[in-house]
Amino acid sequence: MSIQSFFYNAIFKRTSTFMLAIVGGSFFFERAIDVASDTIFESYNKGKLWKDIKHKYET
Repeated sequence: MSIQSFFYNAIFKRTSTFMLAIVGGSFFFERAIDVASDTIFESYNKGKLWKDIKHKYET
């Protein structure tokens, strides 16, 4: 059994499982992009964010 026939029988054969795979994949992709962009933003702005300088202004 090839990988193509496995994916066809498991996911693409029925519309309901195909849509479930699309929704699950888009949720995972959205979360991965969100975490990656937050990590890049925080590393680029290290020392300038409120969480990095709030100890200077709190009493």
